[in-house]
Amino acid sequence: MPEDAKWYVVHTYSGYENKVASNLEKTVENRQLHDLIQEIRVPTELVTEIKDNKRREVERKIFPGYVLIKMVLTDESWYVVRNIRGCTGFVGPSSKPIPLTDEEIAKLGVEKKEIEVSYGVGDSVSIIDGPLEGFVGTVEEVDVEKNRVRVMVSMFGRETPVELELDQAESVL
Repeated sequence: MPEDAKWYVVHTYSGYENKVASNLEKTVENRQLHDLIQEIRVPTELVTEIKDNKRREVERKIFPGYVLIKMVLTDESWYVVRNIRGCTGFVGPSSKPIPLTDEEIAKLGVEKKEIEVSYGVGDSVSIIDGPLEGFVGTVEEVDVEKNRVRVMVSMFGRETPVELELDQAESVL
């Protein structure tokens, strides 16, 4: 492989996001391009909608008109993606696709990072990032799914609960 796979954004006709993704998956399967085009995603979120006094969960596209593709950019992969029905092209200047940066990928939540948690409820932790950096507290709750930890920190003689991301605290040895 000449390079690692990166995330690219493809512009589609509005409402054709799922169709473009499924057609691209079929093409990748038929041509055995799994090593070049690795993942295809249409980012969605669950939204609670209230209509006629009834609540219901609706899956809504976060970026209508766009599909995210993790691929190794070669002439062949570019050609395959560019010629899928409903695809209008890559996002980038002229015809040159620009990959997403690591910060953009993290903000979009496209790839979930697995965080090893070396502490549990009742353990002492040191806060290593954020406005309370340097404070030491006791872990009250750990929520791995939401990437959150609640720590009781002593400030001005009072115990105060603080919500942090899992990687903002580390175990005190």
